[in-house]
Amino acid sequence: MSTPSGPAPGAALEIVHLLRATTVELGLHSARFAHRNGMHPTDVRALIALMDARRAGEEMSAGRLGGVLGLNSAGTTALVDRLEGAGLVRRVRGERDRRRVVIEVEDRAVELGWAFFGPLIERSVELLRGCDDHQLAAIRDFLTGVREAAAGGR
Repeated sequence: MSTPSGPAPGAALEIVHLLRATTVELGLHSARFAHRNGMHPTDVRALIALMDARRAGEEMSAGRLGGVLGLNSAGTTALVDRLEGAGLVRRVRGERDRRRVVIEVEDRAVELGWAFFGPLIERSVELLRGCDDHQLAAIRDFLTGVREAAAGGR
């Protein structure tokens, strides 16, 4: 039974457990991509961070990438060397500050990711097409809140 202040505790917990199960499945999907492409799961997380930065029009230094991933300097260097050696990223001079070196994702990495994750993304977008603006706002707010709560532990 719902109350004016929100869903019944059982319904809320059901959604939290569904989110956890979804997170597990997404992690397994990502692990399959990593395995299929001879990558470490951290490589995949790095590529996602770099693609997110690219989509936002932001430059990503190695230091910032390491911070996002929770890696030290040596680990970040090894990661970037590995991804660069695989032809998935490149080191370039920053647009805003030419003295700064930034990491950019190569189009090949985007294509590789889209080939694997594209069907899941398309299915997710298809599911969201059935929602109205109010429902989309509620979903966005919920996921943003959960993400911020999880990140609070950093």
